[in-house]
Amino acid sequence: MNAHRFGDLEVLARSPAGKPAFATPLLFIHGAYTGAWCWDEHFMPYFADAGYSCYAVSLSGHGGSRKRAALDTHSIDDYVRDVAQVVSRLPAEPVLIGHSMGGMIVQKYLERAGVPAAVLLCSVPPQGLMGSALGLMFSRPNLVNDLNAMLNGGHPEPESLREALFHQPIADDALMRYYRQCQPESHRAIWDMTLFNLPQPTRMHRPPMLILGAEHDHLIPPAQVSMTAATYGTPAHIFPGLGHGVMLEQDWRTVADHIAAWLPTQIV
Repeated sequence: MNAHRFGDLEVLARSPAGKPAFATPLLFIHGAYTGAWCWDEHFMPYFADAGYSCYAVSLSGHGGSRKRAALDTHSIDDYVRDVAQVVSRLPAEPVLIGHSMGGMIVQKYLERAGVPAAVLLCSVPPQGLMGSALGLMFSRPNLVNDLNAMLNGGHPEPESLREALFHQPIADDALMRYYRQCQPESHRAIWDMTLFNLPQPTRMHRPPMLILGAEHDHLIPPAQVSMTAATYGTPAHIFPGLGHGVMLEQDWRTVADHIAAWLPTQIV
């Protein structure tokens, strides 16, 4: 793994070893409370080994990117501009792969530009966060409280991270390693995703789109993933036995295999 600076943005990169790369690279976009690191645990090595040049950006205020101290000033549009900045520096237009908030950013990016293909993983639906937030308040109020504490710079219990991201068992040392890398999120971005800056499907480019969810996702449950799929006229695939953090679950490979089988049917 190589860490690059694209201006003031941290971008992790992996290339195929000892083989030519496909012409189309992959750009991974993380969700709220995290950074590019979440993709490098499993997905980036996997897809680099499959022949793809892989990049993952830490959005402004996240990871090693710019303006950590000004996190709350960042909007979803700022994050879209981050993606555009990285895309402009890549050797070819990439497939965009966005998780959770990253999926919302992919949708907003498609209002301004096309890409060869897009993958939405447990993505915030175009209808926004309100539906999932209300459901979570009724079903798991303690988790809502801890997420709000983290949003405000607090430190929730590690078990809340386990509940939010994982359905399958995870070793305590791995959980704590992820916990130490998590961070607060921009209030402004959360409000944008809830109400103030939702995607406008009629304005979007419509590349081939793969829409994926997880059976035991408490944050973006399967019904929300199905809403996204219905909006874009594309079937949703829901992975059994997985939680929201599909790229970090024990069975992450089932998700990666599904994406890897789909990509060659959509891009040259």
